[in-house]
Amino acid sequence: MLDNFFKLSENGTDFKTEIAAGITTFLAMAYILGVNPVVLSDGGMPATGVFFATAVASGVACLIMGLVARYPIGLAPGMGLNALFTYTIILSMGNTWETALAAVFLSSIIFFIITISGLREAILNAIPLDLKYGIGAAIGFFLAFLGLKGPGIIVSDPSTIVSMGSLMTPPALLALIGIIITLVLYVRKIPAAVFLGLIVTAIIGVIFTALGFGAGDILMPAFPKHIVSANFDMSLFCGFIKGFGQLFSNIPNLIMILFSLIFVTFFDTTGTLMSLGKQCGFMDDKGQAVGIEKAFLADAIGGIVGAVVGTSTVTAFVESAAGIGNGGRTGLTAIVIGLLFLISIFFAPLILGLFTSPVTCAALVMVGILMIEQLKDVQWTSLTVAASVFMTIIMMILTYSISLGIAWGFVIYAVTNIASGKAKDLGWGIWLMVAIFIIYLFFGL
Repeated sequence: MLDNFFKLSENGTDFKTEIAAGITTFLAMAYILGVNPVVLSDGGMPATGVFFATAVASGVACLIMGLVARYPIGLAPGMGLNALFTYTIILSMGNTWETALAAVFLSSIIFFIITISGLREAILNAIPLDLKYGIGAAIGFFLAFLGLKGPGIIVSDPSTIVSMGSLMTPPALLALIGIIITLVLYVRKIPAAVFLGLIVTAIIGVIFTALGFGAGDILMPAFPKHIVSANFDMSLFCGFIKGFGQLFSNIPNLIMILFSLIFVTFFDTTGTLMSLGKQCGFMDDKGQAVGIEKAFLADAIGGIVGAVVGTSTVTAFVESAAGIGNGGRTGLTAIVIGLLFLISIFFAPLILGLFTSPVTCAALVMVGILMIEQLKDVQWTSLTVAASVFMTIIMMILTYSISLGIAWGFVIYAVTNIASGKAKDLGWGIWLMVAIFIIYLFFGL
């Protein structure tokens, strides 16, 4: 039955291989269970509730991917998207977390419509490729900055705005050790390097705390009294319903939030699914991934589920390449990933007690390092491109806002194209975005 449904033999795989591939991918992306509660709790959401929502949304989204698209790809709340959710939509724009969840719900609905209507290709063609690379890399820098800030490696300074904190404080020292361990594991090409780095760092942190080094510091990990618990925090469930009032009270604010969410989700998902589809060998003669639209559909539905249970946008994880590399070729791999995420719900005390910001710092830095790889494809010989990408990166970090970074990049891109006499080459879609961004930059929301 499994062979007929998932076409295991046709795809050159078997039951054992798919199970092993699913476990491998889960281990590679399981760090999100510890990182996402840390990021979203900065926006005022309870960490226990975020953990439950993260596990449930990831599990359900993976099951949908496995049963509908039958792709061996795992989904979970995306890195970068969770930062946009917390540090831009909530903290920078002054929205409540309910409003942010309402925006995620609405943007996922729109993404669903874009997927089933076939607008994906038209939108892809409207955005300059170099800006796509620049924005992706900029989010990588931003994530690394957030990671280093959490444990105090980077601190605020009245004289220099930011500075390096003391590396001898327990949280900072633990984070530094975690970064080194994770980098070594990744360079050595150890499977699930990021997840293993988290585990090893958490163990070292628990030892530090037990020995009295950092004991009492809320940032330091501690072994919980209970490892397993069936007391689930479902306080975020359907919380997005309360956010529609504030979301629609300011239309320019609504447009900016939705554009940022859809933009980042769209290109993050598109790039990930296309590259993973190619790795699976699903490309046809025209270079298109067979069945990719169903994978987009599963991704869009996953985003809706995430908003309902209470987490930031769910998207496909590039870490799925780990399981694909181990032979995963069908939706059975995704189903295994989903089941493991659902099982993890029972281990909330253990994961939340161990994965504090000094422990998750290495994951954020490592993901940031991997995301800036996109800069190698930027046309640096073009001053128009270089200026736009540079301003996107620098302003995203210095303004502490993903949407402001995107806005600066688009505006500078338009200005330099006008100066070089190439304004006519820009489509109406670009000019519409630039007009919205100018209003955003000069008049606020």
